[in-house]
Amino acid sequence: MWRSQTVERFRQRLTEVIERSGLSQSAFAERVKIDRSTLSQLLSPKNDRLPRADSLVAIALSENVSVDWLLGLSAEGAMGTEVMQQMLEIERDARSPTDQRLARWHEEAAGYKIRYVPATLPDVLKIEQVIEYEYRDSAAFTPEQSLEVTNAKLVYLRRPETDMEVCNSRQAIEAFARGEGLWRGLGVGARKAQLKRMIELTAELYPTFRWFLYDAKQRFSVPLIIFGPKRAAIYVGQMYLVFNGVEHIRLLTNHFDDLIRAAVIQPTGQGEFLKKLLEGL
Repeated sequence: MWRSQTVERFRQRLTEVIERSGLSQSAFAERVKIDRSTLSQLLSPKNDRLPRADSLVAIALSENVSVDWLLGLSAEGAMGTEVMQQMLEIERDARSPTDQRLARWHEEAAGYKIRYVPATLPDVLKIEQVIEYEYRDSAAFTPEQSLEVTNAKLVYLRRPETDMEVCNSRQAIEAFARGEGLWRGLGVGARKAQLKRMIELTAELYPTFRWFLYDAKQRFSVPLIIFGPKRAAIYVGQMYLVFNGVEHIRLLTNHFDDLIRAAVIQPTGQGEFLKKLLEGL
C-alpha cells in the first residue's frame, strides 16, 4: 500500500511541475534529459514503479524541488539550502591546479574515467624544470610540493584500472614550444626537454592516457576535472567550484565531450605533432 501511494503522489507532483514549467511533455523530457517514452510511463495511471534515482534527481535539479517533495515525503517544494550546498561546494585555499586534495578525489573516482582540462600543460607530463619555473615565485606552493603531486599522479596513471582523457588547445602547446606568454622566461633547453618527455609519456601511457588538442579559435574551456560520476571541479584561482549534482556533472561532461569531438589533434597523432614542434626549435 505504501509503495502504491508513493507512486501516486510522485505522479501527481510530477504532473504539477510539468504544468508549472509551461512546457509540453516532449519539451520537459528534453530539458530533464530523460526519454519521452519514460516520461509517458511515469505519468501513466497504470504505472506502478518509481523512476530511477538518476531520473528522479534530474527532475529535482531541473525544477528546483527536493526529491523528498517529489516522493510525497515532504510538504516543502523548494529545494533546501543544505541540498544546494551538497550539490555545489567551494573549496577555498586552493594554491594551484595541482592542489593535493585532487589526489583524494582521484582515489575516490578509481575505476571511472577522469576528464581533465589543465590550466597549462597536463601536470603528469611536466618535468622538474618546468615545475620549478611555474612555482618558483609562489609563496604558498613550492616546486617540491608540486613535483611530489605530479609524481603521485604518474603512479596513479600507471595503474591498470586508470582511464584519463585530457584536452588542451593546440595553440597553448604551440605557445609553450615557442616560449610565448607564460613561458617567455623558460629557456629553449627546458622546452626541448619537456617536449621530449611529453613524446615519451604519451606513447608509454596510451591508451590509458589519451591527450586531445582542440582549436582555441573554435572552442574554449576553463581548467576543470571531472571525476567520473562522483564530482566535477572547476579551478578559478585559489579555489575550486566543486559540483556534486548529477545534472551539473552531466553538463560539464557534455562540454568536455564537445571538446573531444572538435579535437584537431587526436591521441594517436600527438607524438608526431610534438616531434614537429621539437624539430622547429
